[in-house]
Amino acid sequence: MPPTRASTWEYREIHLPRGTARDAARSALTELAEHGSWELARLRLYPDGRRRVWLRRKILRAVRTA
Repeated sequence: MPPTRASTWEYREIHLPRGTARDAARSALTELAEHGSWELARLRLYPDGRRRVWLRRKILRAVRTA
């Protein structure tokens, strides 16, 4: 059986205040996704307008072969 790579996720939590416009939030998250390889894991929109965003990216660890 060939060796496999174990993958885990790295998480990052971002808080956006209630005054943040939707376009501003979208552009900030797009910037992180394009340059940091982050993807959206979860977004929580609170009744008062705050946003709590969880981003994740995969961590690939090399398995020793020799």
